[in-house]
Amino acid sequence: MIPHSRPTLDQNDFDGVLQVLKSGHLVQGVQTARFEDNISSLIGAKGGAAVSSGTAALHLALIALGLGKGDEVILPGFVCTAPLNAIYYVGATPVIAEVDQLTFNIDVNDLKRRITKKTKAIIVPHMFGLPADMESISSLGIPIIEDCAHSLGSRYKDNYTGAFGMLSVFSFYATKVIATGEGGMVLSNDEGLLGGIKDLRDYDNRESYTVRYNYKMTDIQAALGIAQLKKLSRFIQKRREIADKYDRIFHDLNIRVPFVPEGREHIFYRYVILLENAELFMDSMMKRGVACTRPVFKPLHRHLGLSGYAATDLAWERSVSIPIYPSLTDKEIRKIRDSVKLALS
Repeated sequence: MIPHSRPTLDQNDFDGVLQVLKSGHLVQGVQTARFEDNISSLIGAKGGAAVSSGTAALHLALIALGLGKGDEVILPGFVCTAPLNAIYYVGATPVIAEVDQLTFNIDVNDLKRRITKKTKAIIVPHMFGLPADMESISSLGIPIIEDCAHSLGSRYKDNYTGAFGMLSVFSFYATKVIATGEGGMVLSNDEGLLGGIKDLRDYDNRESYTVRYNYKMTDIQAALGIAQLKKLSRFIQKRREIADKYDRIFHDLNIRVPFVPEGREHIFYRYVILLENAELFMDSMMKRGVACTRPVFKPLHRHLGLSGYAATDLAWERSVSIPIYPSLTDKEIRKIRDSVKLALS
C-alpha cells in the first residue's frame, strides 16, 4: 500500500536529533532559537517564536492581536478545524467564507461581502501549497494571519508566503512540507507581538502572574527542523517533478489539473483534482494499493450546521488528493500513474 502521506527522513535528520540527545539538553534552548532564526531569515521576517504545534501558533497569534468576545474573524470553510478551534479558544466569532474552486483558496469577493464593523482579523491559508491572492486581501486594511501550514517555500510574486501578514503561522507536523513530528511557529515583523507570544508560550518562573501556556518546542524537534529545512528546495523540486508527471496523465484524460495563477508558485504540498465521482475513484485506487483521500475531512460550515456554501460543498464533494511527497520512489509513481489510468478508464 502506498500511503497518502509520509515524512521524508534521512541520516542527516537522525544525526541532528542524536546530537541533541547526547547533549542532555532536550527542551527549548539553543537549537530552538536557531530554528527560529533560520525560518524567519528564509521568509524575510524580523523574528519567530517556535511553539508546540500549528494550532498553538494560531492560538497565540489571535491572543497577540487582542481578539476576544464580540470580535469576528473571517476564514475560509475549505480548511481543517485548527483555525476554527483557535478562534473559539479566544472567545471570538468565526465567519466562514466561500472557497474559490479554481485555486481552493478563500474567495476574495465572498470575503469582502462578509466584512463588518466587528471584523478584526482574517486568517488566510495558502491551500495545498498555492498562495492566496494576497494583494487583494492586503488591500482591505484588516489584520491578516497567514496560515502557511501547507505553503513553506511557496512564493507570491517576489516574496515567500508568510511575508504578507501581520502574523504568519507554520506547522511542522509529521506530514507537512518539513517535519518535526509536532511543532509550529509564529513569524512577525512586529517585535511587540513576538515578545508577547514568547512570553505566553512558557508559564514558569515568572514574577507576575497571567494565564500562560505550555506551548514550547523542544530542541529535539528543532534539530530535526533545522536538518529538514536544509532540504526544502530539494523537497519542493521533487514535488514539482511529480506534479508535472501527474499533469500529463490528467491532461490526456481531459481532467482539470491544479490551476496556478500568474505570479504564484505552487509547491504541491497536495495534488488535488476535481472528479464527478470522488468516492468511486478513491475506492478504486485503494483496491489497487494507493491511498487517496479528501484533502479536507469536512468543510467548516458543515461542522457548524451552516448552509449556503454551494462552491465549498462542490469542491469538497468532488476533490481528491493523490499521494505526492519527496520520498515517493519512481516505482511508486509509476504504480500511481497506472492506477489512475485504470480507475478513470
